[in-house]
Amino acid sequence: MFTEAIEAILRDHVTPEAIRAIEKGGAPSLVWNALEEAGFLALLTPESAGGAGLSLPAIAPVFTALGRYAMPVPFAQSIAARALLRDTDGAVPAGMTTLAGTCRRHQDGALEASHVPFGMRCDHVLANVDGELVLLDAGAAERTACGVHGSASGMLSWRPAAVPASLAANGEAVLLFSAAIHAAAIAGAMDRVFGMTLQYCNDRSQFGKSIGKFQAVQHQLSVMAQHVAAAGIASELAFSGEGIVPGGLATAIAKARTSMAVPLVASTAHALHGAIGVTAEYDLQLYTRRLHEWRMADGSEAFWNRMVGNAVLTQQHTTIADFARTAPYDAAA
Repeated sequence: MFTEAIEAILRDHVTPEAIRAIEKGGAPSLVWNALEEAGFLALLTPESAGGAGLSLPAIAPVFTALGRYAMPVPFAQSIAARALLRDTDGAVPAGMTTLAGTCRRHQDGALEASHVPFGMRCDHVLANVDGELVLLDAGAAERTACGVHGSASGMLSWRPAAVPASLAANGEAVLLFSAAIHAAAIAGAMDRVFGMTLQYCNDRSQFGKSIGKFQAVQHQLSVMAQHVAAAGIASELAFSGEGIVPGGLATAIAKARTSMAVPLVASTAHALHGAIGVTAEYDLQLYTRRLHEWRMADGSEAFWNRMVGNAVLTQQHTTIADFARTAPYDAAA
């Protein structure tokens, strides 16, 4: 129900034209206000506190839908931030809040966070600082854009005087939630990219028939479809737990698998589209650029595969198949 309602808003407000306008410096308020005024920021807030009280499995399709539309504002991160702040004494801030899974503290007490999603556009940053949960004012930060075309990510740094006290000791939850959100976003964007590619191959004719009927093209589409399907299943795994934070092992598997699929899916999509696929006027690049950005966010597959590998070596399972079948769910429970 919530996913359909949100997608209806996304279809109207998060169009390719709106994304391009925001990338060029336009105000994101139209997109943000449409979702905020509908009350969707409180999807993970308990019903007793006026929210929808959704579980992690129920919120997963929402996060995937946001990726499918290449959401240009930190809406998913703001929903997660409210969930992480609800058991602390910190007030839920108004405006756009993003997540910084890793924030480095200097010897003088200053903080620095690199590659913060929507760091150039957000109002607040909920950060993991040495395992502590810290809510930072983005307006008090020195912001440096990442330099990638159209990206809102950036490096943010705060002077010691602008760093507040920590709110709780669950800072690691920020990294897990942020990685899980990016896994879902990758799955959603991949689904959109595959749909565009399949449609193009069916519509584009060569030698009297659509190129989608050529065996070589069908082979590439089938491989692409396998990775898209696997990414979708993996992203759902990250949100399979019963708690309010995605499980560590399940998130590691999800982020590793979705990130691993990005280079193949993006390159195949551009190859099958041919010359038109690399033009700025064509919408494909709006999604493939974000796939590459989200692949690196919170660590690429190399980072998360290391975590999965350590779990395989330390946990007692008869076979690797038993590990894959049971360990992620045991850890999420």
